[in-house]
Amino acid sequence: MPYFMMPKARPTSREVLADLVSFDTTSGNSNLPLIDHVEDWLRSFGLEPCRFPDATGTKSNLLVTIGPEDVPGYILSGHTDVVPVKGQDWTSDPFVLREEDGKLFGRGACDMKGYVACCLSKVPHFLEADLKSPFHIALSYDEEVGCIGVRSMVADMAGWDLKPLGCFVGEPTKMDVITGHKAKHSFRVTVTGKSGHSSLAPNFVNAIEYAAALIMKIREIGERLAKGRHDELYDMPVTTSHVGVIRGGTQLNIVPELCSFDFEFRSLPEEDAEALNEEVFAYARDVLEPRMKAVDPDCGIGFHLISSIPGLATGADEEIVALAKHLAGRNGFSKVAYGTEAGLFREMAGIPTVVVGPGDIAQAHTPDEFVEISELAACDAFLNRLIAHCSA
Repeated sequence: MPYFMMPKARPTSREVLADLVSFDTTSGNSNLPLIDHVEDWLRSFGLEPCRFPDATGTKSNLLVTIGPEDVPGYILSGHTDVVPVKGQDWTSDPFVLREEDGKLFGRGACDMKGYVACCLSKVPHFLEADLKSPFHIALSYDEEVGCIGVRSMVADMAGWDLKPLGCFVGEPTKMDVITGHKAKHSFRVTVTGKSGHSSLAPNFVNAIEYAAALIMKIREIGERLAKGRHDELYDMPVTTSHVGVIRGGTQLNIVPELCSFDFEFRSLPEEDAEALNEEVFAYARDVLEPRMKAVDPDCGIGFHLISSIPGLATGADEEIVALAKHLAGRNGFSKVAYGTEAGLFREMAGIPTVVVGPGDIAQAHTPDEFVEISELAACDAFLNRLIAHCSA
């Protein structure tokens, strides 16, 4: 039995991380083996975790509260799923934690089992402290495929009588305090044309060409946005459009009947993301489809939502920001272009939220992913200060 799993053990964050990494929680797999083990260990302390399973019963969130239940507290939020290792060239087993040169290598070590390990390693310390405010450790599933799993847990929190004082989402930020991230809306577009011999191409509807016309419209929107609203706290200070995948056609002498492509907008939180989506829908509906249907009424363009993640815009003067900077020992804050679950805590439940956690996002999703031991130590110190704050 791993040391972490021994009843009432006092593991270090490194020991917990080694245990967490050993579970292959790639998003396509069940996360229940990890959830089962963590839940059993929490129960050994007399705690009563709560599960929020998915519809299939193969995945679950886990929420546990430590401390007084009649006052508001703080959420420590982390996701349990990781991205695939298939096709990546690892120098060691990605599901066995390896230490070298002050770094801990393993899938999820950085994104974001390092933070989860720090939080779980503090459970005995939470229990021993004279807490005046509780901690809610919230572990989610399927963050990497669209922040899907956490929504049921956050929806439950939205109904709590005592709204939490704040939430710390532990994505890898090198313990910098992140107050904002972009929203993301991604779609799969299916263009249905009319096929025929390419020698008579004008008599048919070329799905690839109409897809290309819509792609150019998306590009034009992106170019316009590049001249619009800016926020220099982001490494990419504008709202962006992007087309990443396209499929279509069978051979050159056949007018293609089908073409599909995937696109996204990553928008500043202040941008009207729905208006951007509608601009694309309207161009397809009002400009392109009439031309297609004039040749064949069965032609058309369909949209399927892949993922939708709200942005985060926590005010610089909010108490959660001042507290996070104090706990992290930082004077400033910044914003990031990638999406996180933080926007959902803010939008769905109205919980003041920042993103702060150990590790460098540059290491996330890479072969030989790692987190520096010093980063775990910094996160441990952050949590120790938070314990002191909640015990004051």
